[in-house]
Amino acid sequence: MSHPANALPGPPDREAEDAFGSSGRGYWVRLRTLVLLRWTAILGQAAAILVAWRYYAIDLDLALCLLVVGAAVAVNVAAEIAFPLNTRLSDRAAFLTLLFDTSQLALLLYLTGGLNNPFALLILAPATIAATALPARATVFLGTVTIALVTILAFVHQPLATRDGAAITVPAIFGFGYWLAIVIGVVFLGLYARRVASEIRMMSEALLATQMALAREQKLTDLGGVIAAAAHELGTPLATIKIASAELARELDDRPDLQDDARLIRDQADRCRDILRSMGRAGKEDLHLRSAPFSALVREAAEPHLGRGKVLHFDLGDEPGASDRQPQVLRKPEIVHGLRNLVQNAVDFARAEVWVDADWGERDLTVTISDDGRGYPTHLLGRIGEPFLPRRRDDSADRRPEYDGMGLGLFIAKTLLERTGARLSFANGSDPFLTEEERPARSGAVVTVSWPRGRIEVTDTGGLGENRPIVS
Repeated sequence: MSHPANALPGPPDREAEDAFGSSGRGYWVRLRTLVLLRWTAILGQAAAILVAWRYYAIDLDLALCLLVVGAAVAVNVAAEIAFPLNTRLSDRAAFLTLLFDTSQLALLLYLTGGLNNPFALLILAPATIAATALPARATVFLGTVTIALVTILAFVHQPLATRDGAAITVPAIFGFGYWLAIVIGVVFLGLYARRVASEIRMMSEALLATQMALAREQKLTDLGGVIAAAAHELGTPLATIKIASAELARELDDRPDLQDDARLIRDQADRCRDILRSMGRAGKEDLHLRSAPFSALVREAAEPHLGRGKVLHFDLGDEPGASDRQPQVLRKPEIVHGLRNLVQNAVDFARAEVWVDADWGERDLTVTISDDGRGYPTHLLGRIGEPFLPRRRDDSADRRPEYDGMGLGLFIAKTLLERTGARLSFANGSDPFLTEEERPARSGAVVTVSWPRGRIEVTDTGGLGENRPIVS
């Protein structure tokens, strides 16, 4: 089958939006941020008005201009009084705040010459902020309002003149150029800012999922250590209980009812011993095996998927007589979890068979995982390993609907393995245009993971860690 590139659930559906356009991404913008930005704008507006009126003798309706600036001051003061500044605004509240800023600046530009005012460019700011923080519908609406206001200002505004009556205008062609530049700026900066912010958010979500996966693997390792310690510490009291219960059973020959109870205690002690012995063995494997033969590490990663209805073929170079030349490698949770994700992906989308091969040379250690499925979608092959990949409508959703094709699983595997120094490459085993008869056995997805030997090879210690002197 076609690989959707992961098998893990993605983030909340970005298409499920309410009537306002919110997709569950709200409450990102702090009120304090917008308040500080508005105070900065207020200081700049007041300074520009006073300098133009006082030093350049521009004939302005000073009272109306300062009244418009005062409206922004009143809104800021009211916001600081009514709400804590660490309040995070909903999508609707952030949208209304930015809409007010756009309208206030447009009104101020109307009073100061419209697009003849060189500060008209600042009307781009609210629309750009909206593109980074608001849903698409709210961003488009605010951008449309901005373009509409700029268009109105191009034709309707108070003329700009000095107090001695000299008009301050720009040639019509320059006025059209200013209008066109602002319109293009709204569209371009909005799309650019939204694209960058979206990629940053997706990467943050994916890295969070990666950290959670690694933390889970580490917790399992720590849990194994606790189990091993418990098995060791409880061994002695359980042995004492068994000896004491056996002695009681022998001494209670004349009390069959009590003798049965003593034998039951002995049997249950034996059962506890067996359980702790098996748990302790697993715990020691998790806690103490700091390094292992390369083939053993690869087998451990693939082991949970051996009984899932697909045949796994191993070529790990661990045939008899070859183990003495196998490299010992660090048994890191990142390697185990990353390889396990890759094997899981291959098993999920193979028809019947999966191949796991390991090889090593003087410089590199390599693992190759391939299957007999349909391979990766060709239109996504260059983007495999990115989080939250888009999916075409004709992809494998109808064949395997529980996979949403977002790419998170392979991103997690790729991130964890690259953290250990690995290089990953993704390919398909055959040409998608071949017929079924012409396709080779390993016709599906192929993942190659390669490490420089020095990054994970262990040369100075055995598999059970370092021996330490006993300090009395």
